[in-house]
Amino acid sequence: MLAFIIRRFFQAIGVLFAVGIIAFSMFRFAGDPVNQIVSIDTPAAQREEVRRSLGLNDPVPIQFTRYLASAAHGNFGVSYQFRQPVSDLLAERMPATLELAFCATVFAVVFGILMGVYSGLKRDSVLTKLFQTLSLIGISLPTFLIGILLIYLFAVTLGWLPSYGRGDTIQIGWWSTGFFTSSGLLALIMPSITLGLFQMTLIMRIVRAEMLEVLRTDYIKFARARGLTTRSIHFGHALKNTLIPVITIVGLQLGSVIAFSIITETVFQWPGMGLLFVQAVQNVDIPIMAAYLMLVALIFVLINLAVDILYTIVDPRLRSTIRQATT
Repeated sequence: MLAFIIRRFFQAIGVLFAVGIIAFSMFRFAGDPVNQIVSIDTPAAQREEVRRSLGLNDPVPIQFTRYLASAAHGNFGVSYQFRQPVSDLLAERMPATLELAFCATVFAVVFGILMGVYSGLKRDSVLTKLFQTLSLIGISLPTFLIGILLIYLFAVTLGWLPSYGRGDTIQIGWWSTGFFTSSGLLALIMPSITLGLFQMTLIMRIVRAEMLEVLRTDYIKFARARGLTTRSIHFGHALKNTLIPVITIVGLQLGSVIAFSIITETVFQWPGMGLLFVQAVQNVDIPIMAAYLMLVALIFVLINLAVDILYTIVDPRLRSTIRQATT
């Protein structure tokens, strides 16, 4: 297992190196950063001084090495728009995005598994048909339209939930959270549903398909022949094997939820990293764009590593395969 983790670690380093090249290229080919820092009427001598202070006159290999070394220490430069270190801006916005992603993932996993198991066990019930209709809606409608419809129904028409913002937050060290305030919890409901609805329908469909497949296998028939209870067969045998592919989907979707929360945060004006990225694109703030790209790549790499480890815990056959590959 240790050799397996070390091998995955070096693969992750290679992925981050490739993403670092792409992020660095954004600085090189997305325009002159000096034009984003100084005004139009700035003298040429002052422009050259800014260029020299940023190290833009150095050879490209030196600039790339310096960029990777700074990124490895969490230093992504200074934002052109906010005139603040990018790492500080991301750290300030990260709690909002992670809390939204966490709530959306919990919503998707809990309801997706419950609906998928029920749909697999009771295929012809009215509630199953309702779940399937809901899954079609969740997959077919774009995220921004779901958010707008929720705002119109629950914020404008009924007035039950806030239409934008994060609500009241409290500070715990450097972490700001809305979990301990009523307005913060209410503000989380609609963005979490909007962000997690697609993942929920995807998980529901996968769990349903896997349950139908597992229930037809021979070992389930043998379990029934041994006289095991229906509850034990469905949840002790069938569901356990059904969750193996679900782990991969949940892991990858968690990274997607964090990376692609941009639309949801824009619709609800949620003060997270996604909204910061949209503002950076509008103002050609390349340091924020590049840092966001590197951060998303790191999140995906860590999640993939965690999924690989969980796979070996859930499925004993993979442990034997890894042992055979390392010996």
